Amino acid sequence: MPFDNIELFPYSADINGRDRLTIGGCDTLELADEFGTPLLVFDDATLRGMCRQFVDAFGSRYSNSRVLYASKAFVNAGIAKIVAEEGLGLDVVSGGELAVAVAADSDMSSVYFHGTNKTPEELEYALEVGCGRIVVDSFYELNLLNDIAARRGVVQPILLRLSPSVDPHTHVHTTTGILDSKFGFSIETGDSTHAIRQALAASNLDLLGLHFHLGSPIFELEPYAIAVDTVLTYLAQFKDEGLNMREFSPGGGFAIGYVRDQLPPAIDDYAEVITNAFTRRCEDLGFGQPTLLLEPGRSIVGRAGVALYTVGAIKQIPTVRKYVSVDGGMGDNIRPALYGSEYEAVLASRMSAESSELVTLAGKYCESGDVLVRDIEMPTLESGDIIAIPSSGAYAPSMASNYNLNGRPAIVVVSDGEANLIRRRESFQDMMALDVV
Repeated sequence: MPFDNIELFPYSADINGRDRLTIGGCDTLELADEFGTPLLVFDDATLRGMCRQFVDAFGSRYSNSRVLYASKAFVNAGIAKIVAEEGLGLDVVSGGELAVAVAADSDMSSVYFHGTNKTPEELEYALEVGCGRIVVDSFYELNLLNDIAARRGVVQPILLRLSPSVDPHTHVHTTTGILDSKFGFSIETGDSTHAIRQALAASNLDLLGLHFHLGSPIFELEPYAIAVDTVLTYLAQFKDEGLNMREFSPGGGFAIGYVRDQLPPAIDDYAEVITNAFTRRCEDLGFGQPTLLLEPGRSIVGRAGVALYTVGAIKQIPTVRKYVSVDGGMGDNIRPALYGSEYEAVLASRMSAESSELVTLAGKYCESGDVLVRDIEMPTLESGDIIAIPSSGAYAPSMASNYNLNGRPAIVVVSDGEANLIRRRESFQDMMALDVV
């Protein structure tokens, strides 16, 4: 049975005969009862379907394409195994994410290690486990990695991250490809020219190609075309200096919808613009057919995840606001407090109930800014009701914290009426396990 904001929910979302939200054939109230709340529910069909859409959209337009899942959106061993089964490599940004790739038995040749300030320990670990590519972000890292590789007697394949000074018109905190950015070697200042020449001369580094990332989420297509054209045109000057560009990555940043009037471009639209710009300039400049790397993260897991919460205290402030508090909040989803991100919400137990009042869904944390959804029309809510917030699969779980010493939620993957626990709920003991008394 369809409902009005179905496009924000996983593919398998439905309403059962008891008027309850179901995902992957599982009744969400039964999931809440079995696993407790807050609970993050991932739909296996959506996870796999999004992986396949990216592989098909780019591969059908440019056969030498490779899709890497951007782990920072959220990764654990369970998610890493699913994306690997769908043929995706991994983009990791820390030693911890790299360790998850190792624990999940990922193909290390398909793992790309990004990040703006990798530590010596992280780089040592990357070489120890055979990380396929390291995406170098600074002169400090360029020198350090060459020294570590020389000491180990290996030649490490790398990409250089460039900053093309292209504004994708997204949130300032997640804009990464402009001049005023901590990320990458700037083309505008000339740092990228020095970095490319230094990498080409490095005895223990093999410069395979270049990477840039404009930011996220990006709802416009034109910035991709501009940036691809800008970077490829700039790189042409280095062909005579020994640059053999075998790989090229325009990053990720592909958007999803969070509220019902927010419509991102289709994956096919992103693919059309990027592959057209890439193939045209590669042909014009004589670059051949380098591997085109894409790094979707949010767009793989975002829509696939739905957060479930239980309603607790309800406070009515006459002529001001009605606060409906839930048992989670900024500890499991910091995005509304950090970015002002907006979400939708539904009453999972009475999906056909008419909205009758304006409420604010507040969290349980000791911050006035701990609000999940402000001023949303909902049916009359009561303590004990289960609220479902769609589009919760990206960044909310990976940015979760133990603020106020609340444990992070359990996470399940659902399919064909079965729920598979991929992360258990944190206990008090878990949160104190590292304390030394």
